[in-house]
Amino acid sequence: MTSSSDIDRREALRRAALVLGGVLSAPLAAGVLAGCEARGAPDGTWRPRALTPDQAELVATIAEQILPATDTPGARAVGVHRFIDALLAESYSAEQRERFVAGLSDLGRTYQTSTPDQQRALLERLDRVDGEAAPFFRTLKELTLVGYYTSEIGATRELHHVPVPGRFDGCVPLAQIGRTWAV
Repeated sequence: MTSSSDIDRREALRRAALVLGGVLSAPLAAGVLAGCEARGAPDGTWRPRALTPDQAELVATIAEQILPATDTPGARAVGVHRFIDALLAESYSAEQRERFVAGLSDLGRTYQTSTPDQQRALLERLDRVDGEAAPFFRTLKELTLVGYYTSEIGATRELHHVPVPGRFDGCVPLAQIGRTWAV
């Protein structure tokens, strides 16, 4: 028998897959289904487990570029970098973690020596590349989107998730709801 939290995680994963075009990596799916979460220390401080503090800060900075704050909080505010660190620590193999950290290091060298406009242009260029030319950026973007849209803020404020929906309105004009609707 499945618990309601399993159903919630599965539903969140299904919706994240829809956002990403239906393709999720195996470690990501396993981590979300296992309930991977970014845990802080009892005193409220957070320390990364798979990344160094500098690497976690770089992930937070790039994730914020991918999903910046608008009228809803951005990736940094919902703790996407913490989600990514927890996923790397709990669901990625040592080899996968090493590949992620190597990709982060490669991207970070260029990213950190660039101006904000150059940083945006770099990420936009990586996002447009097809195939294997930018596999690290695709992974980072996938993790950022899933971390954001499976967070409480991403699901409730960005997607307007209604945990116990009322009647079904199958054809609602977007102007009426203002955002993507998740039921």
